[in-house]
Amino acid sequence: MKKLTTLALAAAMVMGAATCASAIDFKAKGQWQFGFAAGDTTMTEKTNGMHTDTNDVFKARQRVRLQLDAVASEALSGTVFFEIGHQNWGKSSDGGAMGADGTVVKVRQAYLDWIVPQTDLKIRMGIQNISLPNAAGDGNVMDNTDTAAIVASYQFNPNAGVTAMWARPYNDNYSGTYSQYLDNMDLFMLSIPLSFDGFEVTPWAMYGMRGKNTFGATEYGKTGIDTIGALGNYPFGYPGASTTAKSYGSMFWAGLPIKVTALDPVNIELDINYGYVEKMGRYYVNRMYEGASLYGVRANSQREGWLVKALVEYKMDWGTPGIFGWYASGDDSNIKNGSERMPYLYAEQKFTSMLGEDVAYTGGNTDMKLSLDGSWGVGLQLKDLSFMENLKHTLRVAYYGGTNDRKMARYASVFNEVTSGYNAGAPWQSNKKDLYLTEKDSILEFNVNSYYQIYENLKMGLELAYAINMMDNNTWEHTGNTYSKQDMWSADLTFTYSF
Repeated sequence: MKKLTTLALAAAMVMGAATCASAIDFKAKGQWQFGFAAGDTTMTEKTNGMHTDTNDVFKARQRVRLQLDAVASEALSGTVFFEIGHQNWGKSSDGGAMGADGTVVKVRQAYLDWIVPQTDLKIRMGIQNISLPNAAGDGNVMDNTDTAAIVASYQFNPNAGVTAMWARPYNDNYSGTYSQYLDNMDLFMLSIPLSFDGFEVTPWAMYGMRGKNTFGATEYGKTGIDTIGALGNYPFGYPGASTTAKSYGSMFWAGLPIKVTALDPVNIELDINYGYVEKMGRYYVNRMYEGASLYGVRANSQREGWLVKALVEYKMDWGTPGIFGWYASGDDSNIKNGSERMPYLYAEQKFTSMLGEDVAYTGGNTDMKLSLDGSWGVGLQLKDLSFMENLKHTLRVAYYGGTNDRKMARYASVFNEVTSGYNAGAPWQSNKKDLYLTEKDSILEFNVNSYYQIYENLKMGLELAYAINMMDNNTWEHTGNTYSKQDMWSADLTFTYSF
């Protein structure tokens, strides 16, 4: 009798589980991405007589992205987003060599969407894609990046809403003497999206706190933070550090993105950003000047800066001409008062296609995905130009220069050393994602991008770019190094199947 009862109970549980499972609607979507790219985006051919860039000129890569949604109702769903790749063709560790058995499956996102019962309050919790409100060329603080967070949003009426976020991008990555101690970063963001007929504005502010060990003892090889432009502990690298008694430091950002479409067919976008990171002690940095290495310069780890960027477009039947531009604060001549470049967490500007937008599944060394820190620029573009069905072109020319004081080159030359041990001398190698342009440096970039919709779900892209290098040799050679500069170029052929 007990066995019969147990079997009946088990059968009931199975039937109940099946009934619950049948109520869940599973939806799948994703992409197959293939990229074939050639290019050289290193600004120096040789430094001190040695070749600066050792990357392959040509690369072939692929990536598969799969998103699975488990939808119980309009009020409850769960999402997991897998990525296979990048897989460099021929590279064994990527699973691209003969045998194709590399371990390259990653969980990019895993989150839950739900609505608080009897309310309109929407909650998303888990590892998710975060983009802070932005306009005119995407974000330059925290844009299109995956991180662990809880995001709550509420719409008061068709014109006004509110969004709040708590994110923990870093924790327990420190492996020093006191492992997993004072190494968390927490971010708290509040935005108020306002939308009216032909006008959108979303003021936002974000406060953060980071432990003194968030990035480990040094930045090199830690957490993917770029040494030059991103948030890291030391705005000018890590030649030698001093300790700080401060356990946590404050961070603050604010933004005001504005979009105006009321003047249709004219589209106007403006974005204003400010960022501040509190000083976490001082550190020592070497100074290279006219061949002499001078020690003992104490730098300040504070970061504070701002950025303004704008875009104006006029939509016509045959295409959309436009003009864009930006201006960002740069470092002054005094390293002892910190950096005047705006700190950021993850930037992804898309004004230009070689030194801007990243086609991450192509050649790797042909797209640098830069922030706009310490630079200014202006450009003209003609978007969505079409002469035949399903084929569109974008033509673009952009001129940009630096806002960093030329005297800072003597410090910048120190913090971009390569593994061979000699001083590489300048922070525009392909192993970095940021340019460090002084007020004497400039670049002129040309883009010709074409996109063909082969089928409804299959798109082919060809992006061609060339950048004329106008760095000032006199400025950088005063750092004690010699340079042979070169222009940059890239050619990316991509295929994307989306379903």
